[in-house]
Amino acid sequence: MPTPIALVDVNNFYASCERLFRPDLKGRPIVVLSNNDGCVVARSAEAKAMGIKMGVPYFKIRGEYEAKGGIWFSSNYGLYGDMSHRVMTVLESMSPRVETYSIDEAFLELGETWAGNLIEYGLAIRAKVLQWTGLTVGVGIGPTRTLAKLANYAAKKWPQTGGVVDLRDETRRAKLMTITPVDEVWGVGRRLGARFNQQGIQTVADLVSSDTKTMRARYGVVVERTIQELRGHPCADLAIEPDAKQQIVCSRSFGERVTDRTTMYQALADYMARAGEKLRAEQRCCRTVSVFIRTSPFNGNEPYYGDQATTKLAVPTNDTRVLLHQIAHLLDMIWRDGYRYQKGGVMLGQFTPIENQQGDLFDTGSNDRLMEVLDKINNSGLGKVRFASQGLDQHEWLMKRERLSPGYTTRWEDLPVAK
Repeated sequence: MPTPIALVDVNNFYASCERLFRPDLKGRPIVVLSNNDGCVVARSAEAKAMGIKMGVPYFKIRGEYEAKGGIWFSSNYGLYGDMSHRVMTVLESMSPRVETYSIDEAFLELGETWAGNLIEYGLAIRAKVLQWTGLTVGVGIGPTRTLAKLANYAAKKWPQTGGVVDLRDETRRAKLMTITPVDEVWGVGRRLGARFNQQGIQTVADLVSSDTKTMRARYGVVVERTIQELRGHPCADLAIEPDAKQQIVCSRSFGERVTDRTTMYQALADYMARAGEKLRAEQRCCRTVSVFIRTSPFNGNEPYYGDQATTKLAVPTNDTRVLLHQIAHLLDMIWRDGYRYQKGGVMLGQFTPIENQQGDLFDTGSNDRLMEVLDKINNSGLGKVRFASQGLDQHEWLMKRERLSPGYTTRWEDLPVAK
């Protein structure tokens, strides 16, 4: 018998994080918007009940939504990241093997020899996460990751389950599959689901009963593996250690259009400094550095322009000073006056482990200790050290975040006060 797997994810994660520290919002619809307060990227249960769709531009729904008592927030990634870490810490205390799949969900390996009744253990997971973080999770259990995902879907859809569903029993599994649309399967989605529907595959049960060779020939090996997992045959083990990144990209859409080179340079320098931090956190050095800029492709009244430039370093590095030094000549290669730029970014590639670097006889600029001290200060929460090339005035290109909630768990001055 395959080792049981649980998929645990937080209900309406971003919206739940916002409501967690605002009990006055209980029962009110909440949406969280994307960068620059553009589109809806998260919804509370109340907002979903109103028919608010994911990805809809907020300006299209604002009037009616707010008239019905809805409230919106700018994305607070610091808060979400910290709450995610707290949830994952709880889960790691309840299973010897945990794979963090995304910011709000993880796969856990379970065992009846130490967990006992898995439904009861799933309820214990829910209770502990709620007690320690204030967030509610759903728990789906199955012999494969895909079935655990399907069980989690059922746990959220039907409240009478208590938020925990176990699909190891084939009879129960078959019953659920006959009433579940095929596009609810992990990795299928609406587009592929529509193609399945045209083929007469309407439910998960239809997919499971389909011929695997035919499906592989038509849709590829991933669909074949999905069918095998739905039949209870594991096709992948838990990935406890995440795969090493192949590249690091840091970019943002600007809060206002950028029209001068100096402002663009400062924005790219800020992104490069962040990319350097991420690179060091991965214990890697990079060999290639790229920068890219572009105007909005959706503004029909203005000509579109976008370009990218790349350079290859003589020696791999993760020294932010060396990375920042590349920006000027790369930006010169692609900058064009007369455009209103909507986005810019940097990309690092060709990584090698930090301990496997061949030194350069003439290289005297790299200083690992300096970068270590820099990261320690910037991650301490006590202050930030910036490079001069990042500039001091960022208001022109920073994201619009008009309704950013406080850093309740990451800033001392934002700690809630109990009275």
